[in-house]
Amino acid sequence: MPKMKTKSSVKKRFSLTATGKVRRTQAGKQHGMIKRTKEQIRNHRGTTMMSAADAKIIKKFMPYG
Repeated sequence: MPKMKTKSSVKKRFSLTATGKVRRTQAGKQHGMIKRTKEQIRNHRGTTMMSAADAKIIKKFMPYG
């Protein structure tokens, strides 16, 4: 049986935590910062966890974690 392939776009954008949750970067941080308030920019720093429903979809694309 051949190995399953991990979706290339998923391995670049998401990672799994030790407990199996999906970590992702905050949305809305790539461009257009001049329109956003300073508070919004601060709050979108770092990473966040995906909701359970969305994480289920992402995990299908990364069969080996």
